[in-house]
Amino acid sequence: MITTAQGVKLTSQCESCGGELVRDVGQFIDRGRLRWSVEGQCQTCPNAWCEMDTGPAPEEIRQALLAEHGHARLRLADKNASFVPVLRALREMQNLSLGEARKVVADLREVGVVGTSVEMAYLAEGLRNRFVTVTITSSPT
Repeated sequence: MITTAQGVKLTSQCESCGGELVRDVGQFIDRGRLRWSVEGQCQTCPNAWCEMDTGPAPEEIRQALLAEHGHARLRLADKNASFVPVLRALREMQNLSLGEARKVVADLREVGVVGTSVEMAYLAEGLRNRFVTVTITSSPT
């Protein structure tokens, strides 16, 4: 079951024939995993494909989603809450070192962490599973 999804259509020139290539790119959460996909089809020739993977989306997809839908900011709702469950969730979900996870915790307590709304929903879900209360808001950057 897909619980959170975001997508955008991109057009470019087809490498095969020079026609218009339309790509549907997206990011979503499926069965508790962060995923991304690209479906491309030329409007002139039979050039078409579909690609999907788990984990952070390629930067081109992230930037297209951010440009179309804007940024989301995730913060801890209680800045004084224990950071141990936050560290555990971050290290498990993002494969961070202890030092990297501590920096993210500091960011979550103060300015927040910014990304696509799907990335922030995924992180929020992992934190909420550890009984950490968070907020997600729209952010200019």
